[in-house]
Order: sequence, then C-alpha cells, then structure tokens
Amino acid sequence: MEIGIDSFVSALFDNESGKSISPTDAIKQILERIELADAVGLDIFGIGEHHRKEFLDSAPTVILAAAAARTKRIRLTSAVTVLSAADPVRVFQNFATLDLISEGRIEMVVGRGSFIEAFPLFGYNLHDYDDLFAEKLDLLLTLRDEEFVHWSGKYRPALTGQGVYPRPLQNPLPIWLGVGGTPKSFARAGVLGLPLMVAIIGGETHRFAPLVELYREAGKKAGHPPERLKVGLHSLGYVAETRQEALDGFFPGYAKSFTDIGKERGWSAVTREAFEAQTTPLGAILVGEPEEVAERILRHSKALGGLSRVTFQMDIASLSHAKLMRSIELLGTRVAPILRANT
Repeated sequence: MEIGIDSFVSALFDNESGKSISPTDAIKQILERIELADAVGLDIFGIGEHHRKEFLDSAPTVILAAAAARTKRIRLTSAVTVLSAADPVRVFQNFATLDLISEGRIEMVVGRGSFIEAFPLFGYNLHDYDDLFAEKLDLLLTLRDEEFVHWSGKYRPALTGQGVYPRPLQNPLPIWLGVGGTPKSFARAGVLGLPLMVAIIGGETHRFAPLVELYREAGKKAGHPPERLKVGLHSLGYVAETRQEALDGFFPGYAKSFTDIGKERGWSAVTREAFEAQTTPLGAILVGEPEEVAERILRHSKALGGLSRVTFQMDIASLSHAKLMRSIELLGTRVAPILRANT
C-alpha cells in the first residue's frame, strides 16, 4: 500500500502561536514538507485546487513544478484538478510538461471539486455541473491516448486532428478519478477503468463499502481487469508521538476550519466529542499515534476490499510547520513500514 499526503496549502495561520503566516512563508514551508516526504520515503504528495482566500493552491501545477525540481523519488499529483472549470487541453499540456520535468513521477486526480467558486470565476454555469465534467473527462482521456485528436462536444470548440504537445514521459499518464459520495461517480470510474480516489472526511469509513463495490462491479462488467481497478483513500489525518498529543494538536484548527465551512453549508458547529468519535477504530479521521493509525488504515483497507493508497490531509488544522514536519517523519518511519509489511 502506498502512503502519502495531500495539501491545500492552507496553513496561513499557526494555531499554536496564534500568529498569521505570510503567503510567501506558507509556500516555502509546503515545499520543505514535500522535500521531507521524499526524504523519509513517502510514496505520493498531492496539491489540491481551490479558489478561496484561505488556500494558496489555485495554481497547483506551479507548486508541483517547484516540488519536482526539489525531489528525486516521490510521485507528485493533483488532489484534485477541478476539471469541470478548466480546458482539458491546457490541463493535459501542463501535466505532460510536469511529467517531463519530474522524469515520469506525475499523476493526476481529477474531479468536480467540493467548492463551487471555480465555476463563476471561469464563466461556467453550475447547472451544467455534471455534464461539464463528463464531457471534459472524455476529452482529457482522448488527449492522453491520442496524439492527433478528433473530438467534438457541447462546451468546447471541436478538435479536428490537431496534435497536442508535449507528450508525457509516462504512457499512459496516470489519471485517477476523485469522488465523494455520489454513486454515479463511483460507477463512472469503474466503467472507464480509472483508479478511484475516495475522499472520506467524516463518519465511518466502512459505510463506503457498497459504493466501492459498485465501482468494482461496474469495472468488471466493462471488461477491466481487477488489478486496474485501484482504490485510494483520502482522509483527514495527523500522527504524533502519543494519541493525546495528536488529538489535542489537531482539534482546535480542525474545529475552526470545519465550523467556518459549516456556516456556508448549514452544518452545526464542531464539538470535541463528535471529533473524537471519528478517531475511533471505525472512524474516518486518522488522528493518533503511529501504530494506532496504521492499524486503523489496515482495518479500513479490509472493510473496503483492499486499498492501493492512502493520503493524509493535515494542514487544514493549522498546525505549526514543525509539528507537520514531525508528523511526516512519523508517517515515513513508523506508519509506512507497518502498511508495507501487511499489504
């Protein structure tokens, strides 16, 4: 099983010190964390895409390019590319270029995004939310598979045999489908034979088992071999030397972030009791000491029929850079060996 980190580059406030962090320092720190993840042997590091004040990941390929130049082994990915609000031709060209810079270490996770700011920002209608994604995914996969593209659709001018360059080093360039809880999205990934990245940020992970099974059944019916139907898990997570240290460190920033988002979406305020209930053996939030978290991941893997990858979203809790760096060390030296020895 691969293990890694996804970041939204959201650490603009150090919850421990109570001080703001400049955007320049936040970018510097995320690159240092990616370098450390590479050094301690993590498998993957992803950068998200948001168009909000609290995140600095609106241009993820620029951050990934800087990371590619600083690392040697770790694979780098989007987490996720908001494909519905982008031109698939430019998306493909950017990631193909990244693949050349990194010498074949780039992947993409594409999705519709859980925030909606990108749609009006780039001139798209939210009523076309699903149709936009389906059409643009079709074009992206065509671009990946064909150098000279003949394609037509509703939301973009047709391509009539133009060559699209550069071509990536990897053939094919790995593209995962990022999903939340919509059955249609799971089935679509299976029909297309794309690896699946499931974002589970609350509740109990095993409740997603029927959706993962739907994905695998759809893939089987479409004729895709089981080894092609990989499943990854994206979770909120943080490891520290002890469970109590991890809980006490993660909760304040987590509560603030999700309470603020909840005001937009009609959620109730986050409580410590509800938070800790999701850090139990069946809970989706991977916060605790290293061995406990590793055991929980293995349990989640069994419940979902086998995981190929798990990624941690840590910086949304506004932890200090030093604590995030130490957590990365623990993931590489104590969590990853347990996962690799048991999968």
